Amino acid sequence: MRVELRHITKRFGQMLATDGVDLTVQEGEIHALLGENGAGKTTLMNVLYGLYRADGGEILIDGQPVHLTSPRDALGVHIGMVHQHFMLVPVFTVAENVILGAEPVRRFGGFLDRQRAREEIRKQSDAFGLAVDPDAVVETLPVGVQQRVEIVKALVRDVHLLILDEPTAALTPQETEDLFRVMRSLRAAGRSVLFITHKLSEVLAVADRITVMRAGRVVGRAVPEETSETELASMMVGRAVDFRVPKAPARPGDVVLKADGLAVTDERGRPAVRDLSLEVRAREIVAVAGVQGNGQSELVRALFGLLPLRAGRITIAGKDLTGATPHQMAAAGVGYIPEDRQREGLVLSFSVAENLVLDLCDRPPFARGPIFNPRAVRENAQLRLTEFDIRTASTELPASTLSGGNQQKVVLAREFSRPLKLLIAAQPTRGLDVGSTETVHRRLVQARDAGTAVLLVSTELDEVLALADRIVVMYRGAISGVADASTSREKVGLLMAGIGGTDPAGLERAG
Repeated sequence: MRVELRHITKRFGQMLATDGVDLTVQEGEIHALLGENGAGKTTLMNVLYGLYRADGGEILIDGQPVHLTSPRDALGVHIGMVHQHFMLVPVFTVAENVILGAEPVRRFGGFLDRQRAREEIRKQSDAFGLAVDPDAVVETLPVGVQQRVEIVKALVRDVHLLILDEPTAALTPQETEDLFRVMRSLRAAGRSVLFITHKLSEVLAVADRITVMRAGRVVGRAVPEETSETELASMMVGRAVDFRVPKAPARPGDVVLKADGLAVTDERGRPAVRDLSLEVRAREIVAVAGVQGNGQSELVRALFGLLPLRAGRITIAGKDLTGATPHQMAAAGVGYIPEDRQREGLVLSFSVAENLVLDLCDRPPFARGPIFNPRAVRENAQLRLTEFDIRTASTELPASTLSGGNQQKVVLAREFSRPLKLLIAAQPTRGLDVGSTETVHRRLVQARDAGTAVLLVSTELDEVLALADRIVVMYRGAISGVADASTSREKVGLLMAGIGGTDPAGLERAG
């Protein structure tokens, strides 16, 4: 199936989201749509999937015009989409999610045919190497497996063109490789994949062709064999991008964060952090490295008061804040960039302007006693939009209307815009393009140099090695090793795998 988008234009009020975009996807190819946050990638795909109606242009399938006014229309012509934030019901099983809206019924009696649903899921799973258990409850599955459920849901509906919107934003490196294997198997079966991303290395690893967008327009096309990360980055942001992080050696000062003997359980009551102790000093970046799922998420949530401690003690600048609430932590000068921006970083129904002052909305100049000052909130929002390049038609729109990358920028703008003693940054560049990532890295170093203690948690090993003054590696809920900034990538990688350090669980392991 050959799909063409011709001169697609889409406006939101005064904002031109896509401006006469042309794009062709051939049968049996992986086509990467690359661009920075707010470039118009997702808007274009929402037009193709029938979620938005274009203000101009046309869509053709195998040379014939089609009119797509809903996702049902798109599925009717074999186009499916897996969104960046999954559309799954957490308490339903895999099978129940897959058949939702297209339930198979038995020939006699009209009852739901669960067995036929399970068989179809197993058939698609086996055909494309997706390994999904039809009877598993979705909320118990890792993010990478939930993504497979979304893909199976599309394949069961006989999708020939699968749109993947930022599919690796929340995946571990291992899950990303699994996804690429699935994409290649789809291509081998004659299906097409439209892969929306801003991750240059992934584009070069998996795409057959690349289209680059900037500010709502196509600014370049390429094939992986004839381009490089540097060239693609320049096309994306319209300038040269420095992939290095320039920083002087750290000059650590007094201890700001001191954590002693922390024990934390996850939301299901299972041990997640075991007898963990660490210190972060002023004017240094301590990075916590590790494969996702080794307790990093629970550690940072407990440090900010979002999860209770089962044991241990936390002090900030010498003050005991064990058991403090997030509000008390923020008042003590702790900033928090959460891993899950939608659940913990934003109130999605609030406006962009309101989200930018969530932690200061009860203080001057945004409020005087019980009286809220909307003018000051609006002025602050305009300043932050310019400073952090947040793309939105209006600061009065709900945060839910922003792209994932622009939602992340709102969180970053809020946390970087007040004096901090400690900044806890969990996956701060997740969902950000190369230009925005460069900016975040620079601001983290500036915060360090201004005297802030920075605790960075990242599953991106390149990011850890580029930014860290000290590296703490977590494995099975505890620290498996500590390294300095000059430690080799290979050694840190071994510690992440639990090799070459102390096994916190006291279990046997290879190496």
